[in-house]
Amino acid sequence: MVENPWTPAHQAVESSDYAKLTRLLDEGADVNEVCCGMTLLEHAIDLEGDAALQSGTPIDSRLTAILLAYGANPRPQPPGRMSAVDLADFYGHDIAYRLIDRITPAAASCPRSGLRSWRRSRKD
Repeated sequence: MVENPWTPAHQAVESSDYAKLTRLLDEGADVNEVCCGMTLLEHAIDLEGDAALQSGTPIDSRLTAILLAYGANPRPQPPGRMSAVDLADFYGHDIAYRLIDRITPAAASCPRSGLRSWRRSRKD
């Protein structure tokens, strides 16, 4: 039998259990915890983008919104790893960009005028 590698919060993201994720965060789970090399926000954006890609349906951004509302940092990235912003770019997750731009204080202090400008500059 293979043991589940996810923490409870990561398992809630993996199963898109919004109520459980919110409850765990309310109870003090670290919104920036890393498990299996991914933060909760990176995991959420990857899951949302991949699910939309596989199903051909629009991206569901509820996990991203919940995590950003609880203060998830979209930019932690050790060298050589994709950040939440990089994953949003990879999947074309425009909703994640808008949420990051509107919700996180780091977006307001970005040297460019928000993440949308950052994304446009990467596409050029």
